[in-house]
Amino acid sequence: MSTTASAGAEERPGYRVWALPGIPEVRPGDDIAKLIAAAEPGLADGDVLIVTSKIVSKAEGRVVRAADREAAIDAETVRVVARRGTLRIVENRQGLVMAAAGVDASNTPSGTVLLLPEDPDASARAIRAGLRDTLGVDVGVLVSDTFGRPWRAGLTDVAIGAAGVHVLDDLRGGTDAHGNPLSATVVATADELAAAGDLVKGKATGRPVAVVRGLPHVVRPADGGDDGRDGTGEGARALVRAAADDMFRLGTSEAVREAVTGRRTVRAFTDDPVDPGAVRRAVAAAVTAPAPHHTTPWRFVLLESAESRVRLLDAMRDAWIADLRRDGRSEESIAKRVRRGDVLRNAPYLIVPCLVMDGSHTYGDARRDGAEREMFVVATGAGVQNLLVALAGERLGSAWVSSTMFCRDVVREVLELPADWDPMGAVAVGRPAEEPRPRPERDAGAFVEVR
Repeated sequence: MSTTASAGAEERPGYRVWALPGIPEVRPGDDIAKLIAAAEPGLADGDVLIVTSKIVSKAEGRVVRAADREAAIDAETVRVVARRGTLRIVENRQGLVMAAAGVDASNTPSGTVLLLPEDPDASARAIRAGLRDTLGVDVGVLVSDTFGRPWRAGLTDVAIGAAGVHVLDDLRGGTDAHGNPLSATVVATADELAAAGDLVKGKATGRPVAVVRGLPHVVRPADGGDDGRDGTGEGARALVRAAADDMFRLGTSEAVREAVTGRRTVRAFTDDPVDPGAVRRAVAAAVTAPAPHHTTPWRFVLLESAESRVRLLDAMRDAWIADLRRDGRSEESIAKRVRRGDVLRNAPYLIVPCLVMDGSHTYGDARRDGAEREMFVVATGAGVQNLLVALAGERLGSAWVSSTMFCRDVVREVLELPADWDPMGAVAVGRPAEEPRPRPERDAGAFVEVR
């Protein structure tokens, strides 16, 4: 396969890519570099070799007995990203997010499965060094495997290991042909090369190695060292998006579960401002909570200015101190209790959720009227829980503190709220200043009774 112009036409930039014939069935202990050298002794400096991971795995003895492929997938899985039926998208031991952890039951004897190379970058470095020793050539090497992709049907090959190849071409800071600045363009060169190689290797042709010639600029000189580093990361590891930058780290159900179980009370915040739009999206989630009689018993007061937060917290502090003194507390005890409110004072954003009994029924019976209010209180709690989970989904920390419930009149007065709005605590919001402490394990069964 060639991308060069036809004969007689004006010469254009291009490259050739072809699959190597003559690679025998690979067995444990085989030297991949020597097999390639025997199949293509005419390799030249600047060529790029695309080597299917299957033959690397076979040579490295990554063929394992596994009557149950699912058990092998479990063993290679670090984190489940998404699950639908028996299909699992997972993060595997190599840090790759892919179907079935890369465990393959094809092109291997019955009763066995192929695992990915333990360190694909190291495998690529070994093949590159072997070709240098055998043929005296300086080539780039990619180890490739087949991936599906979000939002796109079909499969393609990508690079999971690399040596001597600039895996990423960072164009940020440059300009396009019209002089427009490039602010987000980082080209996955290694993946483009792997896909080009797959076009000629095929999936069932028995040709597991391809050569790309004519793109010497993507090959990193050997005199720069052969530790796999290309200036952007360790080999193909540079292609793996960091968790903090991954907007699609989890599947739908897993994201919901992670937001619920991973949400933690945050008591220390950075000074970073909070995006009001993110809070409003969280409120939009909050008001989808279940409520009695088709009512909407929630109201959310957003304290976005420092002035409003300080005015409220100062008034609440004075009310608490007066209450505690009436209770006969010592000044030391009062000071300690007041300091517990620092989580609100140190947060860059506050939300005061309120309960409104609009639409409630009056029965004229203390028992039934009390139960009616409890229903509305529970619905408000459900709304606040939705709010907290949605804030976590926006990567915002939060702490729901009950303090406003102890001085509702003061809160209503300072915030100029209607008399029938009952403040139900306050939610501190901001970027977490530190990683939360590990949560003690809880046995869900201890909280369940079955009848």
